[in-house]
Amino acid sequence: MYSTINEVIKHNRSFIEEEWQSQMLQFREDERELNSVTNEVYKNSNTEFIDNLLKHVIDGQEEISSDLQDFFERTVQIGWPLSYVTKGLQLFRRIGLKTIVNEKENIDDVMDTFEFFDRTIDTLYEKIVTYSTQNWKDTISVQKKALLELSAPLIPVFESISVMPLIGTIDTERAKLIMENLLDGVIKNRSQVVLIDITGVPVVDTMVAHHIIQAAEAVRLIGSKCILVGIRPEIAQTIVNLGIDLSEFPTRSTLLKGIEAALELTNKKIEALS
Repeated sequence: MYSTINEVIKHNRSFIEEEWQSQMLQFREDERELNSVTNEVYKNSNTEFIDNLLKHVIDGQEEISSDLQDFFERTVQIGWPLSYVTKGLQLFRRIGLKTIVNEKENIDDVMDTFEFFDRTIDTLYEKIVTYSTQNWKDTISVQKKALLELSAPLIPVFESISVMPLIGTIDTERAKLIMENLLDGVIKNRSQVVLIDITGVPVVDTMVAHHIIQAAEAVRLIGSKCILVGIRPEIAQTIVNLGIDLSEFPTRSTLLKGIEAALELTNKKIEALS
């Protein structure tokens, strides 16, 4: 069966390549994400793509070749739409199958060759979709980790005084990161007082309050003190209605008042220069 496909593709290589290149040019006009790509770059990419596809089929490779795998990976990594690759494979399948039907007169030969070629393209299709999916998952994972790290910074504002501004929803995963950053930062910055600013936290429920209290308790155990600041009236009402006990956790309504309290606790004060 391989010899039959090899024969058909070799005999009609020029037609397949020209037809594929022509339709890929039309695809580019309809794909906005490729409008910024220069004509030369797009043409060179198409040439490499079709050459690798033809070589893959002519050589009868069951597994995707390293050259074709490298082409797929580079295309995804530089940010070209996945549709560029999938469209190229679909066109190659369509043109190849059409060529087989026109080339073979015996119906059995047509069906066998048709099925074999179709499976070959399916394998390539599955490979690129699998790779792209994994690449997307890896990218999302890295971005999520980076965003989490940026979402709970501990910022030293005065000697022995640090602030951790929190913005957005606090879930269990983020609470764990807050705890880690808080403890590491207190030790690294030798903070005696840490202000946890929840001005940007839209909802404070029992779970969020529990995480914050845990963080404050952990800080206390290593010899520092936490002050919770940024408690808006609606948040204060929610805390009261939920029966959350913050009696052992100093609170202030604003970051400014929290800093003033922190300065008192560390025997510091701000004086105007004359």
